[in-house]
Amino acid sequence: MAGLIRREDVDQVRERARIDEIVSAHVTLKPAGVGALVGLCPFHDERSPSFNVRPSVGRYHCFGCGEGGDVIEFIMKMDGLSFTEAIEYLAGKTGVQLRYEEGGSARPREEPGKRQRLLEANRVAAEFYAEQLMGPGAAAARAFLAERSFDRSDAERFGVGFAPKGWDALQRHLQGRGFTQAELVASGLMSQGQRGIYDRFRGRVMWPIRDVTGAVIGFGARRLFEDDQGPKYLNTPETSLYKKSHVLYGIDLAKREIAKGKRVVVVEGYTDVMAAHLSGVTTAVATCGTAFGADHAKVVRRLLGDTTAGGGLQLKSGASLGGEIIFTFDGDAAGQKAAVRAYGEDQRFFAQTFVAVEPSGMDPCDLRMVGGPEAVRALVDGRVPLFQFVVRSKLDEFDLNTAEGRVNALREAAPIIAGIRDTALRPEYARLLAGWIGTDERTVAREISRAASTPSLREPPPTTAGGDGGGPAGSDERPTTGGVPQLPAPDPRDPVARDERLALVAVLQYPQHVPSSFDVLGEDAFVVPAWRVVHSAIRAAGGAAAGREMSAAQWVAAVLEQAPETVAGVVTQLSVASLPEDRESAIAAFVAGVVRRVADLGLTRRVADARSRLQRLDPADTEAYQAAFAELLTIEAERRTLREGSSA
Repeated sequence: MAGLIRREDVDQVRERARIDEIVSAHVTLKPAGVGALVGLCPFHDERSPSFNVRPSVGRYHCFGCGEGGDVIEFIMKMDGLSFTEAIEYLAGKTGVQLRYEEGGSARPREEPGKRQRLLEANRVAAEFYAEQLMGPGAAAARAFLAERSFDRSDAERFGVGFAPKGWDALQRHLQGRGFTQAELVASGLMSQGQRGIYDRFRGRVMWPIRDVTGAVIGFGARRLFEDDQGPKYLNTPETSLYKKSHVLYGIDLAKREIAKGKRVVVVEGYTDVMAAHLSGVTTAVATCGTAFGADHAKVVRRLLGDTTAGGGLQLKSGASLGGEIIFTFDGDAAGQKAAVRAYGEDQRFFAQTFVAVEPSGMDPCDLRMVGGPEAVRALVDGRVPLFQFVVRSKLDEFDLNTAEGRVNALREAAPIIAGIRDTALRPEYARLLAGWIGTDERTVAREISRAASTPSLREPPPTTAGGDGGGPAGSDERPTTGGVPQLPAPDPRDPVARDERLALVAVLQYPQHVPSSFDVLGEDAFVVPAWRVVHSAIRAAGGAAAGREMSAAQWVAAVLEQAPETVAGVVTQLSVASLPEDRESAIAAFVAGVVRRVADLGLTRRVADARSRLQRLDPADTEAYQAAFAELLTIEAERRTLREGSSA
């Protein structure tokens, strides 16, 4: 197995990927002082911009919500990618050829560039299918879309296309573009037969399936013609790109709205995703040929930022704190079974889970045709808690007019209530269950208590903030400050704290202008605890002298490597903060001045301490007194030299 990405390749990606260009694809940035950019934060709602980016150090920080990091962390948080996925995505944009160490499991062994070749084959195929949709042989496909109220612009928005009925139309097109037969089979676009390879998809409506970065990794296809003996829906087979248990159709279109609104709507089909988005429900996604499972839940949790225990609190207004996952299902028996399966994944979320089922059984696509976009939005807004829907569906299986039916219904429903992770909700659902069945509450409470004491096969909710955890550079995940308590920020009104902060900002951003006196400061030079820890990390990284020998981004990264996690976020914040001086020509003098001021304060405190110590000594103890006096003179000389240097 090929494993971890080589550290030097990770560093090269970080250096080449310009954070201002990557962030600008998501946020409108404007200049804000020397070397700084600012915009509205993509991670929380705000009216005044507090999202700062400093391209020279390659980092960002939001002074509103506290999110911060480098370009890799931005892509991870913005697009819901793992560390390895983010590196591969940025490598593709910057032209870095990644190499993998032996002994890991990040990616299957494949020759260099093969992944990019397969992605390119899928991209070209998507363009080919889209072009064919307007051709003379695609009348049935256009009719299929028109019957569902989708026009040409809708098809273009979602990249819908048509696979010609022939056996080798796509094959000839791709081979004409230089792709080999081995690549076409590996991509899942071709099938292998006794006489050679042939197009896997023929005579079907085609939907490109994209990952969170927008890259086409596979296709979903719907049968159109009577003579097609294949299944109604046919998807790309499992490939190195396409893993159906990890894929959500529409995630590339919905990801930003999911992250922003903390809501995801899971529908059942491609046309349902289209109908939902066209109706204003822009957080809709769908699984591809499989039920919603544990791996899908991980993807959703990353996009929701579903990392806080106690999330999912529903307010009286109907809104939910901590996010919402809304499942829509057909109202038939199959839809009810799907809801029960989804209920099995509920414990994987902190967010509140709901279900939205149209009473007459229509899916979002049908509902849009009959009632328009407003009906689709009303369906989603009329959601009910998933627990409630599952319990009521279970009760419908029994004849509650008989004693046997009521007893069996209670035995089936009690474990569901007992499994509610919020124990405060259980008594309320017990009361509701008693009313639904038509029995007394004490009997229901006893049965729920018995069910709760029975070992459960269901998994507990996640217990670690940040989703899938962290790891060192080159591993599948990167450690972040999420979930790690940060040292408290000092009072900004404290002039000493303010000066110390400005000095650290200056050293992190402009080490070339920092006077040499900074690097001789002792470990007690900074008073504020958080600033003292950052100063220690700077010293451990080699001081400002080391920073002068590196690029700005390398220097901040070196300090972060030495900083404990409790101040990692603080270092990032300081590395992007703006200085009061906004004239580039005056930056050097400002930096030197603020650093000397902090050094002077530190020396002044040392002078005071030395004088106090001298006063407490007995002059009769000549040796100790002279040593203390000599120390005082030395410190005063250091301060005098510093002040004379600053006035020169």
